[in-house]
Amino acid sequence: MTIGSLFSLILPVFAMIAVGACLRRFHFIEGDAERSLVRLVVSLCMPCLVFDTIVGNPALRDPGNVLLPPLAGFATAAIGLGVALVAARLLGFGEETGPRTFALSAGVCNYRYLPLPIVLALWGARTQGVVLLFGLGVDMAIWSVGLIILTGASTREGWLRLVSPMLVTLVASVLINLSGLSPHIPGLFGTMARSLGVCAVPIGLVMTGVNIANYLDEPSRLLQWNVAAGACAVRLLVLPALTLGIAGWLPWSVEMRRVFVVEAAMPAGVIPILITRHYGGHPLTAVQVTLSTTAVGLVTCPLWIRAGLAWLGLA
Repeated sequence: MTIGSLFSLILPVFAMIAVGACLRRFHFIEGDAERSLVRLVVSLCMPCLVFDTIVGNPALRDPGNVLLPPLAGFATAAIGLGVALVAARLLGFGEETGPRTFALSAGVCNYRYLPLPIVLALWGARTQGVVLLFGLGVDMAIWSVGLIILTGASTREGWLRLVSPMLVTLVASVLINLSGLSPHIPGLFGTMARSLGVCAVPIGLVMTGVNIANYLDEPSRLLQWNVAAGACAVRLLVLPALTLGIAGWLPWSVEMRRVFVVEAAMPAGVIPILITRHYGGHPLTAVQVTLSTTAVGLVTCPLWIRAGLAWLGLA
């Protein structure tokens, strides 16, 4: 697969984020509508996508593809958080910049909304199901290791947040798939889940842009060169190389190696912005990390995916 074809695959994904930013800037989505759409995606559409992708998925009848993705997601996210925290200290970020916020933001990639459409286009639903389980491990790392780094406090509230419609659907879907009950699911239920599930990623990407646009009122504050350069170096250089190195030296399944390739290439996600707003971090730093890595990631993502495919023998 050429760099050009990868770029043409990735560009529409980033374009949907830009559409969301425009919708917010022109006041098509704001206030209660923004909160309602986010709840719709998180509480209904994503669980439906999980159910549709996992139930009946032959790749997820392999115990290795069920147990290893959450462990790999947790481990890579925890390593990323640690590397980003060390980088923040080495770069001399003071409290006015928020080294802990930098660590949370640069240490965790966009592990769900960007990888899902890319993986689906490259390899189909078999591998997409593994991405969802990988994301569960990243969630666990964010609400445990991530909160410890950000606040230094107890993570009890964070662990409680894991008990969600997403987690319940993941567990139930995996059990149904492993037990062989997939053929007995009523067709109407499967059709509804599929119809709602296909909405999850497009709306999620649009809402990512909407959330970012909330911080565009003062453009001059959104670019701090040391934060942007540090974030791109950590998120788009050091961590992709480290992640692909781990993927290359351990005997993962084909599906897992595919997931590593795409996840390694991703820029920073949006969820750290929401977490830092709630737990008293530095939201502006989180926004700067997300914006800078997303902008540069438009160029680096296809390069890393192409390199990862070659490194892992998937090209």
